Amino acid sequence: MNADEWISILAALREKREPCVLLTVLDEKGSVPRDRGSKMVVTSDQSFLTIGGGHLEFNCIATAREMLKVRHSQPKTEHFNLGARLGQCCGGVTTVLFEPLLQQQPHIVVFGAGHVGQALVNLLSTLPCHIYWVDERSEQFHSVPTGVTVCCLEDPAEQIGLMPPQSYYVVMTHHHPRDLELCEKILRRGDYHYFGLIGSRTKRQRFEYRLEGKGFSRQRLDTMRCPIGLPDVKGKLPAEIAVAVAGEIIAHYSQNNAAC
Repeated sequence: MNADEWISILAALREKREPCVLLTVLDEKGSVPRDRGSKMVVTSDQSFLTIGGGHLEFNCIATAREMLKVRHSQPKTEHFNLGARLGQCCGGVTTVLFEPLLQQQPHIVVFGAGHVGQALVNLLSTLPCHIYWVDERSEQFHSVPTGVTVCCLEDPAEQIGLMPPQSYYVVMTHHHPRDLELCEKILRRGDYHYFGLIGSRTKRQRFEYRLEGKGFSRQRLDTMRCPIGLPDVKGKLPAEIAVAVAGEIIAHYSQNNAAC
């Protein structure tokens, strides 16, 4: 194995914003398939390099993927006796270090490709996030940042049902009735980590009145951010609004990452 190969693999996965676990053989006694320092990288559906194959590697891959599944964030070591019980004939003992490399990768859907939406998506695209940009007007997507998924849907609300749990929703379309429809469906889904609606306090009051009439509780409506964005970031220009909203989103996912 090229000594730097694992570094290149980690760099490529980081570029793709894909979590992984780095496995390293820390210690070995007796006959073992790979020497101390051997490394392997495991993602949820791929593995790179090897620490010896066989049942040892199979068990280590399973352990790494379970760590990814539960978002285990702390390194840990495991000891393996490479005898008949593990299905190995080496007879030695090896210790493997598991280091989860979990980038916080929120899934963020931005509804609206107007001037503010464009400014916000350009900012968010520079962060370790999965961005979905939704608008029914295909002509609005004239400049799409790298890594952003464009969702040009006749009914933008369809995207809500396609998002994973704990997604981030930002509603800033060109049409108030569309905003209201999106708000209702996001609130009904209810499993968001963040939900923001662009607009004034007056707009919020109008929307709350209508949404209460559709059966939403005050407690549920309080989870909707409107006005949207960090209050200390002032200004009405698209770039200024985008900075305020992006800052609020960063604050939310940073808190969530710290809690993990």
